Amino acid sequence: MRFSLFCTISVILVACGGSKPPVREAVVVPTVVAKPQINVSTINVKFGDTDRYDWEDRRPWSYPIHGIDVSKFQGDIDWESARQSGVNFAFIKATEGGDHLDEKFADNWQAARDADVLRGAYHFYYFCRTASEQAQWFIQNVPKDAKALPPVLDMEWNHQSRNCRYKPTPEKIRHEIRVYLGTVTAHYGKRPLIYVTPDFYDENKLSRISGYEFWLRSVANHPSQIYRGQEWAFWQYTGTGEVPGIEGNVDLNTFAGSVPDWQAWAGQYTE
Repeated sequence: MRFSLFCTISVILVACGGSKPPVREAVVVPTVVAKPQINVSTINVKFGDTDRYDWEDRRPWSYPIHGIDVSKFQGDIDWESARQSGVNFAFIKATEGGDHLDEKFADNWQAARDADVLRGAYHFYYFCRTASEQAQWFIQNVPKDAKALPPVLDMEWNHQSRNCRYKPTPEKIRHEIRVYLGTVTAHYGKRPLIYVTPDFYDENKLSRISGYEFWLRSVANHPSQIYRGQEWAFWQYTGTGEVPGIEGNVDLNTFAGSVPDWQAWAGQYTE
């Protein structure tokens, strides 16, 4: 799906300094009205950021649909409070490699649904297991759900891994991505998203991957400046967000289009 993503709004933000506590600003997104079949928060969104970036233009808040991605590190989440604060979607960590299941996945998966937050599951890729093994591990642990968003393949270098320092060639990585995505697509009937960081995207020439939508991390500039020419469905714009119902920092994301775009995009997966 293609979206026109042009915004020339600039914003002056307050910076934190010295030993002063971080500024917690309420960020207001225009009120929107949703079709009843796709839940969209109709209140003003109020999130904070403990390390807010001074966006010059095309700021995240020019987009109306926002959400989070979470794992066990967010602890116990009050999903109802998160939804009421303006969280319209969540990507929840499910698996990693070929034998690790996130301890909070089952709880988050059910609680997000109970709170009427659209959610999808993601897999963190491990370079010392095959793509086939990892796809089967994800399938084994993530139930089919007609109301779920597409699954996500999280591709990034894991610099903190203590037991896997293997870095495949770009050709090998692109091959493994295609194997994983093909297997997961066949099982769930939904084409997964690809989450990626700037360095991983560039080093492995992921612009050569076609037929799948991207979720791009870019915390210091608009994706159009970092991933030139790459279309995207989701943008992760900070890892230091603050959301009611979640203790500590959480990743914040926005959807690429308008409210009608969101309803059309999500509706194709959740109806």
